[in-house]
Amino acid sequence: MTETLPQSPLISGHALVDLLVIAPDTVLLDLEGDTDKALDGAFAVTIETHFASPGGGTKGARPLPDIQTLQEHVSSWSVSASTPVVVYDDSGGLKAARAWWVLRWAGLTNVRLLDGGIGAGIAAGIRTGAFAQPTGHGDIVLSAGHLPVLTADEAADHAAHAILLDARAAGAFAGDPHTRQGGHIPGARHAPASANLAADHSFLNEQTLRGRYHALGVDGTIPIGVSCGSGVSATHDILALELIGISAALFTGSWSAWTADSHRPVAYGD
Repeated sequence: MTETLPQSPLISGHALVDLLVIAPDTVLLDLEGDTDKALDGAFAVTIETHFASPGGGTKGARPLPDIQTLQEHVSSWSVSASTPVVVYDDSGGLKAARAWWVLRWAGLTNVRLLDGGIGAGIAAGIRTGAFAQPTGHGDIVLSAGHLPVLTADEAADHAAHAILLDARAAGAFAGDPHTRQGGHIPGARHAPASANLAADHSFLNEQTLRGRYHALGVDGTIPIGVSCGSGVSATHDILALELIGISAALFTGSWSAWTADSHRPVAYGD
């Protein structure tokens, strides 16, 4: 009996070329919106419009989208249950990972992120061209909750008793106690999303990623949560962890939700 290996959350530019031949109905989602170098036939999407709902207060800046609204968007891209979906950006996946995560959370399984982004697609020979118009009528049926999430209380519990990673840049994580800017959830461990990437903006190889997260205490034996500023770059860490076979929950409200509650403590420094 042949074992079926789980599909990687990443796809290379050359593999995408092959996929577009095998499955010409593949849907490309572009999170840059640059008409000068969009991959031909991609749909222009944004986190705010398609992969979040209006935020504010303890909901955080970018709460998860309403599932019915998300379904309407996905249907307009002519997505069915078997349609391959590939998301990409021009920043190492730091934006596209949110689209990947939200679609997975909503029940899509055949969704991948283009490793190396637009540049990898162009280098592999994929043409640039005009954006497609979202006028389709796919028959996909989505439902919420296929990936784990954390509330603020659960994030605090992870930081205290398990592992909570923070994917923000160093300055935001360390903060400044004098101006009371930035900082982090007490007990969180700094794991900036940008450190998942090689110089060419592709993900580091599995061995290097495993070493990086092992140094943070992540070995698959302890529950993992991930936070960031507003639930975007944290999904990049979650994707990196999936590459090494470790699942993690997203604190969707992240720092924007945490600091909206004046009773929440803030830690400063490394």
